[in-house]
Order: sequence, then structure tokens, then C-alpha cells
Amino acid sequence: MQSDNYDVIIIGSGPAGLSAGIYCARAGLKTLMFEKFSAGGQLLRIENVENYPGFPGGISGFELVEKMKLQARNFGVMFEMEEAVDIKSGIQVRVASGKTHNAKSAIIATGARPKKLDIKGEAEFEGRGVSYCATCDGPLFKNKEVVVVGGGDTAIVESIYLMRLVRKLTLVHRRDALRAAKSLQDKVLKENKAEIKWNSVPEEILGDKKVSGIRIRDIKINKISQVQADGVFIFVGLQPQTEFLKGKLDLDEKGFIVTGPDLKTSLPGVFACGDATNNTFKQIVTSCSQGATAAHACWRYVEGLG
Repeated sequence: MQSDNYDVIIIGSGPAGLSAGIYCARAGLKTLMFEKFSAGGQLLRIENVENYPGFPGGISGFELVEKMKLQARNFGVMFEMEEAVDIKSGIQVRVASGKTHNAKSAIIATGARPKKLDIKGEAEFEGRGVSYCATCDGPLFKNKEVVVVGGGDTAIVESIYLMRLVRKLTLVHRRDALRAAKSLQDKVLKENKAEIKWNSVPEEILGDKKVSGIRIRDIKINKISQVQADGVFIFVGLQPQTEFLKGKLDLDEKGFIVTGPDLKTSLPGVFACGDATNNTFKQIVTSCSQGATAAHACWRYVEGLG
């Protein structure tokens, strides 16, 4: 079953997708946006966004999403609560209900989700001491004690950021050496307020109404210990939401969409933006910027300008 033709179909309605929608519709493109659950994506999880320009007092993720969505609707973006399950050159997008939607172009903005530890207390305390973004939530823990789980570049970069704010940082790493770049490691290893728990894995996040600590296990001697903490930051990787794209366009070894100039993908007429791409600095403002860039490139493609 097929539906009407559109100038552009946008898959995903987080900050990148909503920004792309605003720019596409404002340019006069007939724009349809799909979202699996609800507009906003990971942004809905953030209680207070303090680093988005224009809101000096901060703004809740939900409120920011609602403002973006209203702006997109005002320009004529059409929304459908559907999950995209396939895309073909042409452009044809098939959704879970069985419909196939045709368009002249598409923008993929499906985002990425943080990899979880899947331990007791993680889900219960998300947003109440458990975080996956130091830049987003770090200032909430000024002069407090935090735990960071991870040992790669992201974990160490985020730890460096947190150490400017917190009183003490405990890094929990399952190996006896960090995986991050040497230059990054040095900044943590030389820092007095940082303590590293080597060969250790998290077992449980503790607390009542909010996080109070974390239980860890030394995997070499199988000893359980407890670390006091006001917050637990988890950086064990990101999982791009691109499963339905495998075999359709180029993905890197981690599943992120490979983009070229103007955020083009390997599938003609299809562009990508936001956390689903292999950009390095994953923030709301950079996702919005990429959304605008992808929209402009999409408009040029539809108009036959390259």
C-alpha cells in the first residue's frame, strides 16, 4: 500500500530531525516526519537543558521539544507516529504498518541511545543521579562526588570535564589500563581529585530517592566494595539506531551512518544528521546545526542544484 508523494521524508524527530523539518518546510518542501514513539528522542530524558542558546535559566527537554515541534508544525511539517523499517532508492520508505511512502529525498535523524550497564538501580535512578552526558548534567554535581564508568576516549574526556566541577571523581574501569589516548589519560592520572578503581565492574547503583553510591566488584580478587557518590555517569558507548539501514547505505564498523559533503549518504537523495552519524561532538546544538545543513542540501537536491 502506497501513500502520497512528498518532497522529503524525515525519519526521526529529535533535535536534528525537528531542525531539518523546520528548514525543509520553511523552504517550501512538502515534508513528512516519522517518529517511532514521540517527538524529542533522548532530549525528553533531560530534566533541565542549561547549555542551549537562548535560555539563560535553562529549559526542560520536554518544553524545548514542544517548542521545536510547534515551530515545525507552524511551517507545515506533517507528523506520523510510525516506525520506519525500510528505505529504498527512489525514495521509498516503508513503515511498520505496511505503508510505503514515496518522496524525492529523505533525511535520516534516528539518533543513538547510550549503551546501558543493565544493572540494578540504573533504570530506577536515571535522571535522579544516573546520567549518560557530563556536558548536560555535570553542573548539577558541582562540589559533589561522582563515579564515572568506562575507560575509553569518551569516558576520559567527560571525566576531564567533570573534574572542573566536582569535589571527587572515581573512575571505574574493568581493565588494568585505560583505552583512551595517552594525552587524555595523563590529564586524569595526574589529577589529585581522581581515583581509579582498576579491574572493577559495577554491580548495583544504590540510593533511595536519588543516587547515594555504587557497588563494584574487583574481578581479579572477586571482592565487592561500595563507593559513595551523588551521581553515576556511564560512558560505555553509544548504540546508533540504524539497524534497519544495514545493507541499504554505508555504515561504519559501529553502525553509525557514514556521511560525505553536505551530509550525503551513499544512497542518492538520502542525507543524515545528528547522533546517528559519525560526528564526534554529540550535543543538542550540534544536532540542530546538522539538521539545518542536511535540510539545505536536501532542498538543493530536490531543486536539481546538486
